[in-house]
Amino acid sequence: MIFVHDTPAQRVLFGHGRAGTHLADEVVRLGAARVMVIATRAHPEVIGSIPVVVHHTDVAPHVPVDVADHARTIASENSVDLLVCIGGGSATGLAKAVALTSGIPIVAVPTTYAGSEATDVWGLTEAGRKTTGVDRRVLPTSVIYDSALSVELPLELTVASGLNALAHCVDSLWGPRADPINASTAVTGIRALDAGLPAVVADADDRIGRDEMLLGAYLSAVAFASAGSGLHHKICHVLGGAYDLPHAQTHAVILPHVLAFNAPTAPDAARMIAAAFGTESADHGLARLRERVGAPTSLLPYGFDATMIPDAVARILPVVPESNPRPVTASDLTTILTAASTGDVPTAHPLEGRT
Repeated sequence: MIFVHDTPAQRVLFGHGRAGTHLADEVVRLGAARVMVIATRAHPEVIGSIPVVVHHTDVAPHVPVDVADHARTIASENSVDLLVCIGGGSATGLAKAVALTSGIPIVAVPTTYAGSEATDVWGLTEAGRKTTGVDRRVLPTSVIYDSALSVELPLELTVASGLNALAHCVDSLWGPRADPINASTAVTGIRALDAGLPAVVADADDRIGRDEMLLGAYLSAVAFASAGSGLHHKICHVLGGAYDLPHAQTHAVILPHVLAFNAPTAPDAARMIAAAFGTESADHGLARLRERVGAPTSLLPYGFDATMIPDAVARILPVVPESNPRPVTASDLTTILTAASTGDVPTAHPLEGRT
């Protein structure tokens, strides 16, 4: 057993109904006096006790470069010394874009299960291409989890965002820097998400379920940040940047197809996923969860159809990780994207004749 594992330092504060108190305490601890809040709507119960100099609402999915530049300018003009992002991955991503060039620390208050708050990965989109990178400056100094803030999240987005978190766990098991620590974290994350997501879908007021969801999202992101982007995330990043597809829903649709493709040649990972689900196979465990929560099955409702597949394949193929458990061809990607666009049931891909 030989590996190198790097664990970035980050403070996590967790508690139902305690976001406002925790945030005020963090602002004092960090000595901040000029806070920029990045959020699409007001959160007086969270930010009421901190020194806000600007509330920035110009947030967009996949962080377009012009949106990032606008936020950077505002932060500079207002001499901001702390960024507080409240919301999903788009708000966190924009805060990261500002931190990337300014070094201003971030306190993240997630209201979805995107997981971006626990990674040092940034992403920017320009001219239909999403560029991602890793930089310690973008890792939030503190993360404040409060399940009370997720109660108003629509059911469809709750499901998609939860499955996005699950995708972090699965991809961590065969990412470029996969290791036993990542695997242990990811498996625990799968268990938490498999318990929490059906509970929240069944009862929106289930506090324990929502806490499980946040815990699972955090664990999934920690594993993913260490393991790096696998095939699933490379596909989704290309689709999101090139065709402006919604982030969480894209992950939710693509995940079972990538799992079906990789599982036959990643037996150890497949066994760990199955054990986390408590099922006979990884595919069965994911299918059972998706059925219980009414997961999206097709990219068509989000604007991706068969005419886009050749272009998408050409964009994805050059960024396929060399660490993927099996080689990936243009034909493979065409099969995956065709099934994802039409909503076909994921099936294992034949191995005969492959090298």
